[in-house]
Amino acid sequence: MEGTHAAEAFASGMAAISSVFMSFCAAGDRVVAVRQLYGGTYSLLRDRLPQYGIRGEFYDLDDYDGIERALDGARMLYCETIGNPRIQVADLPRLAELAAAAGVPLVVDNTFASPILCRPAEHGASIVLHSATKFIGGHHDLVGGIVCADDDVLGPIRRWGRDIGATLSPFNAWLGLRGIATMHLRIERSSESALKIARFLEEHPQVDAVHYPALDSSPSKQLCDRLLGGRGGGTLAFEVSGGRERAAKFQDALELVTAAASLGGIHSLLVHAASVTHTQLDESELEAAGISAGFCRLSVGLEDADDLIDDLERALART
Repeated sequence: MEGTHAAEAFASGMAAISSVFMSFCAAGDRVVAVRQLYGGTYSLLRDRLPQYGIRGEFYDLDDYDGIERALDGARMLYCETIGNPRIQVADLPRLAELAAAAGVPLVVDNTFASPILCRPAEHGASIVLHSATKFIGGHHDLVGGIVCADDDVLGPIRRWGRDIGATLSPFNAWLGLRGIATMHLRIERSSESALKIARFLEEHPQVDAVHYPALDSSPSKQLCDRLLGGRGGGTLAFEVSGGRERAAKFQDALELVTAAASLGGIHSLLVHAASVTHTQLDESELEAAGISAGFCRLSVGLEDADDLIDDLERALART
């Protein structure tokens, strides 16, 4: 599906990500990464890999000059197709050009887009990975990860994963195959609903901002059209006015949408990013990543879009 020659399954998305870093990097190496990342990946690069002498350096998604300078002597460039949690689309061709000029691989986490919306290898990525827990599984009932690459690149990653035992269990592998069978249908439905919900929230007086790349107002709209076929995916983000306390009350007031940390499944889930998915970041890091006190991430499932809008509207009115 990703257009690479091979792929390897791992026990989780973080097992896949850490296996890529540890198989390609050694003490003294640097990883250049965009700042807009899943909290677990950010923490791995900031806190854990330095214990092994591997340093992560972070740059804003569109700081191309900074990234270009940092890539001199680095081991790889790492980004997400759609950044978590602000739902920003990366300019993969431009990042691939910078990586190629520096002679390093571009590694792309394609979890939020899935190969249904984007195939990063077609835009110059050397390694593409996924948390299979999300859209690949699609039912909130498995944990897994996937690394996709050509055989010569995948070899050391595969060996590292097997040496540390980060292999996917047979039952979770079966659940992943079941999810792949319907992924194209689920992605189309959730993308359509997410755009409708984003447009509603954009007009709501108690919502300060909406982040969804298919919106005409989004800074990512042109990249969304060019790389994702105009579809923004099944995940959006928005900022509830009133800060952290109001956002917490809003979460509790939802009835159809569940307050839970995963995404990409048949049920709609919402998280308050600062207190759930990005707890590893301090206040200054949250601000740098663009995560406000009222920032919420919504994964849109297969429920009726109007029912989801009604639920969001009622919860906002109650708080």
